[in-house]
Amino acid sequence: MREFMNITKALADAHRVRMLLALRGGELCVCQITELFGLAASTTSKHLSILYQARLVESRKEGRWIYYALPGKDTPVVAREAMRWAEKALADDPRALEDTVRLKKILALDPVELCKRQCRK
Repeated sequence: MREFMNITKALADAHRVRMLLALRGGELCVCQITELFGLAASTTSKHLSILYQARLVESRKEGRWIYYALPGKDTPVVAREAMRWAEKALADDPRALEDTVRLKKILALDPVELCKRQCRK
């Protein structure tokens, strides 16, 4: 029951669902996710923490940067099914499609410079 409740909590926020959809293309730095959604770094981190607790994302630290990705094969079945459902339900969502276009532009930026710029905000 706990896993199910953590997943439903994680999926109950549009930003968190959009973050999951953004991670379909691969691993992203917190700075890239923050830039994509225009949120404060602390808000982005809180959302990612909730997704992590629900086992919908994995993280790794490299130096001072933290990267997030969709989890691997050891993810609980209920989490994988929730992700498939969200992807299918939002395949044609205009906001998710906008995020995809915007993310391509962000990925073209130097991540180190992007992180430095966000630290100055």
